[in-house]
Amino acid sequence: MSDSPMRSAASSVASSVDRSAERSRAPAPQSARGFLVIPARLASTRLPRKLLLAETGKPLIQHTYEAAGRSRLASGLCVAADHEEIAAAVRSFGGEVRMTSPDCASGTDRVAEIARQMPDVEIFVNVQGDEPELSGEAIDRVIDLLARDPGSVMATLATPIRSRRQLDDPACVKVVFDRAGRALYFSRSPIPHARQWDDRLLTAEPAAFHQHIGLYAYRRDFLLSVADIPRTPLERLENLEQLRVLESGYSIAVGVIAEPTIGIDTPDDYRAFVERWSEGRI
Repeated sequence: MSDSPMRSAASSVASSVDRSAERSRAPAPQSARGFLVIPARLASTRLPRKLLLAETGKPLIQHTYEAAGRSRLASGLCVAADHEEIAAAVRSFGGEVRMTSPDCASGTDRVAEIARQMPDVEIFVNVQGDEPELSGEAIDRVIDLLARDPGSVMATLATPIRSRRQLDDPACVKVVFDRAGRALYFSRSPIPHARQWDDRLLTAEPAAFHQHIGLYAYRRDFLLSVADIPRTPLERLENLEQLRVLESGYSIAVGVIAEPTIGIDTPDDYRAFVERWSEGRI
């Protein structure tokens, strides 16, 4: 007799989590350190100049910089700016900033530009500039994941999905991973697809569905070469850069954390952040 969809999905994920837990209990390598780079672009489509918004008394980029600075495994931190206004804001609160080309096509390219200047660093972490509530623990987790897994060129994070609306939302990128905690696929569609839907799948433990969190750790050599890999068919179809890595035969380690990070993409997102800040909930 076939298992129920909830039991089958949950047991499969349980195996992945168990294997991931085994790896997390292994001794941490001495090289488990990473340099943090916050790519910062002045222009933004949905929320113009968002990194300079300062209704809390601090620009948004400062909140993110201070949050990233709570990492215990960071060997250093800088903002990779594309405009002098961003650089001036970072200098005003005593942060480290390096100018990068305004022609960089993505945040990854901006991080790679910094990596070229730092040949002695093995792991670089791309911290999104619009995630002021990112935890130091999340950053440490992604650094540690990559340091422990020599077979992966990147590491990233995921968090359980507990609502059908979120599962069906194309803006919520989903990820599935194997028993070793390595990514199998990323998609805007609901994955894995339940052959027979059961609402209990959303409350299963371990979780049956996972949202991808866009925090990445890279090995330096791979980071410097990834821009030279041509865009791949699945990447173009889903418009997800990480699929280029998988389609090209590389491995991405995935770690699961309990809570999602909260990015600032719209005016409503920023207003909600300011409210949480003013009420002392951050």
